[in-house]
Amino acid sequence: MSEQIPADIKNLSYEQAREELMNVVNQLETGGVPLEASLALWERGEALAAHCENWLNGVSERLDQARARVENATEQ
Repeated sequence: MSEQIPADIKNLSYEQAREELMNVVNQLETGGVPLEASLALWERGEALAAHCENWLNGVSERLDQARARVENATEQ
């Protein structure tokens, strides 16, 4: 995602961001939120989803690096 993730979201752990994202989705699905508030929720949800994706990509990279180290160690 090319847009900036707000600082308050960047400081969240994966679990915190995922929990807030679930709350945002629930609010949007439930309805009853005025249009302007819905748009703000949607934008926050997008930023939260991007933050979660960044976390997962980072974890995936670390796992790949760990696997490569194990493979290299067993080949030597």
